[in-house]
Amino acid sequence: MPKLGTRKLYHLLEQKLIVLKVGRDKLFRILKANHMLIKPKRSYHITTDSHHRFRKHKNIVSDLEIVRPEQVWVSDITYIGNRANPSYLALITDAYSKKNNGI
Repeated sequence: MPKLGTRKLYHLLEQKLIVLKVGRDKLFRILKANHMLIKPKRSYHITTDSHHRFRKHKNIVSDLEIVRPEQVWVSDITYIGNRANPSYLALITDAYSKKNNGI
């Protein structure tokens, strides 16, 4: 059966596996050694739209040599949370010392 989980497979074969002295954890190890485990799909959310119609400013400090604190501040916004409770974290960081000032 394709995509049959290991726990369900163990439940279906439990009586036969007991005779072989194979428990659930050993069944996991056997299936893993033979590359037969199903890889779970990762939860992935796209939160950035880089192809928008608004102006994108050039990086004017890319060639600047940063030699002292508070010379250049950089910022970023990142998504944390889930769809039911969306939250964003804004960080402002001193490019010289790499210290954050969370907002």
